[in-house]
Amino acid sequence: MPVNIYRVTPDDQESEEIAWLCEGEWLLWPQIEELSAWLELSAASLQPAEYVADVGFCCRRDASSGGPTLEPAAMRRMAELGMRLCLSEYGTDSSVVDQTE
Repeated sequence: MPVNIYRVTPDDQESEEIAWLCEGEWLLWPQIEELSAWLELSAASLQPAEYVADVGFCCRRDASSGGPTLEPAAMRRMAELGMRLCLSEYGTDSSVVDQTE
């Protein structure tokens, strides 16, 4: 699942797609790293509004602890932009996840 970044628009309009990161990636770690890099490099051109960064992920089958860290600088940039972080968790047995990966 990609990281889908969009701007929320009025009810009668479709949300405005801003960025689509990590096509086909279901692990949380690389998605958070890519989101952080995007916030540092590409988000500077955005004006504050109502944004959403929706990260769709599956838990690692071999996970025992730990996970990615969203650093304060990235969280600060998200807050300055008015960006919510949505974590959309999918089960590993979900039909949306390609089990061959």
